[in-house]
Amino acid sequence: MSKEKVMKVVSLSRPLFIGISILLVTGIKTAKAQNWAALPPYNTLWPLWSPALSPTNASTGLPTPLVTSLTPATVLPAQPGLTWDPFRREPWLLYNTPLGMAYYDPLTGIDLWPPGILINQITGLPITLTLPANYSALPPTLVSWLAANVPAANWSYLVAYPTYASRTSTLPRPTLSSLLTPTALLL
Repeated sequence: MSKEKVMKVVSLSRPLFIGISILLVTGIKTAKAQNWAALPPYNTLWPLWSPALSPTNASTGLPTPLVTSLTPATVLPAQPGLTWDPFRREPWLLYNTPLGMAYYDPLTGIDLWPPGILINQITGLPITLTLPANYSALPPTLVSWLAANVPAANWSYLVAYPTYASRTSTLPRPTLSSLLTPTALLL
């Protein structure tokens, strides 16, 4: 093979090699990407795939949950938050109230956090979920579920809020415009 033909093969192969290298690197990165982080004390999963709920940490370059735990006293900097027990079909949408954090369940509506299934009924202590080994790579919440449930949850929260607000509460009543939309959770 002449030197000219070798150079032609090399010059044609270079873009292909670079393209394959990029695909391999991004594929490995995607395969190792975490979609969920477990938060104490219940080990429910917090969405790392939502930039609004897990913004990128400037020093690590990784998505970081807005909160470090999900207790009744947790104050969410953005509402609704979202957490999921991977053994259930639907996640819970989380909200602040003067009485503590509340959650929306499509079947039961708004109630104070935590749901009864996360509390040991005999001791009253939190039940810590045993998560599957691959929990961090479980798929994100379906866009269709968010589109169908976030608006309903936001309205339910606004309607239920007065029942959780005490007469002495100095917290301003939330407005619809103060709540995240399905699109805001995703972008």
